[in-house]
Amino acid sequence: MLSAMKKTVFAFLVLLAFHGAAMAQETKNPYLPEIHGTLRAKCEYEPTIGKGRFEVRNARMSVEGKIIPIVRYKAEIDLSDEGAIKMLDAYVRLQPKDRLKFTFGQMRVPFSIDAHRSPHLQYFANRSFIAKQVGNVRDVGAAASWAFGSEMPVTLEGGIFNGSGLTNQKHFWTSDYNFSFKSQACLWKQLNVVLSCQKAGAGDVNTYMYDGGVYWENVRWHVEAEYLRKHYARHAFTPVNALDVFAAYRLPLKKDNMALSFLGRYDYMSDHSNGTKDENGLLKVTDPERHRLTGGLTLSLGKAALQADIRLNYEQYFYNRGAEPSISERNKVVLEFVAHF
Repeated sequence: MLSAMKKTVFAFLVLLAFHGAAMAQETKNPYLPEIHGTLRAKCEYEPTIGKGRFEVRNARMSVEGKIIPIVRYKAEIDLSDEGAIKMLDAYVRLQPKDRLKFTFGQMRVPFSIDAHRSPHLQYFANRSFIAKQVGNVRDVGAAASWAFGSEMPVTLEGGIFNGSGLTNQKHFWTSDYNFSFKSQACLWKQLNVVLSCQKAGAGDVNTYMYDGGVYWENVRWHVEAEYLRKHYARHAFTPVNALDVFAAYRLPLKKDNMALSFLGRYDYMSDHSNGTKDENGLLKVTDPERHRLTGGLTLSLGKAALQADIRLNYEQYFYNRGAEPSISERNKVVLEFVAHF
């Protein structure tokens, strides 16, 4: 009861801070904080079992700004990350030059393409297996980013991290830091290639992930393919393979600031373990091997700064005989409403 009250009071204080900062934004002072938020509410129905649910998937709020021209900050909280309150980003960034950045605090580690997308930038109602089960990591640490090149723009990012996360850092001491590196290059017009690697953890077992992806986009099309391979230290579990391939076509409508997108996706993952062990002390399968086909329509309203999406998806899963997937990882229809400001 006390814990719930603390969370409620904390959320209330955060909202008050956001309100005060929003009022301050009415002036043009460049050092006043900027307010951003994303709300995602959805309805899912699984025809094979005849059951459905309503869910507030995200209720994110963030404050970011700068103290002086070279010092920036960001704090982001999700008031409903599948029903739980979570601190997501909390960092200070030094930016001595436009293309050189040093970040200290909790952040999304530089790794992958799809796992690095914010909810309002996702193309589908539910993330790929790479982003959700295999490669989605935030952590506390230090990172650097350097961008260079004009004809062929390149961005290099890297960092070292506790491996603790924000909620377990007080008594966490280590000599075995995690790390992550990412490089992105625009090779030809709108063709981008992204390579990354990461050391992370699954329970008390170190994991090493290698990711490569490519995407091409113009005003109407976005086509993307990404592959990830995950190894467990000391051969504690069979290496995991994951693949995500999708295309999206955006059709502007006659009415201003409206567009209709047509989307299709195929993604796959082999047997995966999140670090949970069985009665013999061995890592067990927490996510059985599966294939998935997703088709979707998205109606977009507004512009990038004030954006609303209505997403309608159907997901068809394919499992090996005998697999026992969780109820949320089965064939379903998803209707999602997204608002970003």
